[in-house]
Amino acid sequence: MARPRKNRIVAFNPDISYFKPRGIPMLDLEEVHLTVDERESIRLADLLDMSHEEAGRNMGVSRATFGRIVQQARKTIADAMINGKAINIEGGKYKITNTVKAKAKIKTKERTFICPECNHKWQVTRNTKESKNCPLCNNKNLHHIRD
Repeated sequence: MARPRKNRIVAFNPDISYFKPRGIPMLDLEEVHLTVDERESIRLADLLDMSHEEAGRNMGVSRATFGRIVQQARKTIADAMINGKAINIEGGKYKITNTVKAKAKIKTKERTFICPECNHKWQVTRNTKESKNCPLCNNKNLHHIRD
């Protein structure tokens, strides 16, 4: 009989739980499932560049277990990207915690644009439609400044 699975500690749970290829209707897409703890493993290993040992400690699992979690997460994401599938993020055995360390690494929720015509810079909230024109000179050729 296998050991019961421990709750994995998740320090960041954004409101976003679904990704799909742009321009393809949902009816035409296959879907893969990524658990919340698998998404957390990707955040720790790939976004925050933590070692498997350190990330495992943060999630309350061993280094080896963390390695298996992140390996499965990467395989799921690769399947979705290579084969044009939607990613549904839900489920898993986890416990949400609030840590200052996790919150400090979250990117700002704004995007910065610059108009090459008049050099005007402005910010737009990430979850809104991006600006199509410069608010000052109405130029359509805008540049997004990487955050």
